[in-house]
Amino acid sequence: MEYQTVVKKFKDLTPDELYQILRLRNEVFVVEQKCSYQDTDNKDQHCDHLMLLKDGILVAYARLVPAGLSFSEVSIGRVVTSSKVRGTGAGKVLMKLAIEKCHELFGKVAIRIGAQTYAKDFYAALGFKETDIAYFEDDIPHMEMIMDPS
Repeated sequence: MEYQTVVKKFKDLTPDELYQILRLRNEVFVVEQKCSYQDTDNKDQHCDHLMLLKDGILVAYARLVPAGLSFSEVSIGRVVTSSKVRGTGAGKVLMKLAIEKCHELFGKVAIRIGAQTYAKDFYAALGFKETDIAYFEDDIPHMEMIMDPS
């Protein structure tokens, strides 16, 4: 499947792009996963935003987080795919691009993520290793995982 890839700083997002990002995050995290939480957490303004578009519509997204904002390391967060493209490999494409873009933006550094535990095998296949830090966020089990820069 062919995607258009867009990476922008928050200040460069158009109103339509920002709306599509917030809508997709809300659609999946709040409605599908039934989590009531504050998605807009004042981190977006300091991040780069990776969007995968299909025919001009946002189908997958990840937030590229500089070191010191979520973790002491660089991070990838708010990883989300539309139900319309699940099972097509879009998530894998998204994460590979997110890793590549993090290294372009921040250098060849470690990347730490807070992964929902059900997805640990998905992230492990991309090179992330489990840490011993597990926690609940909005009643969903999570674990920290890290990818070494080498």
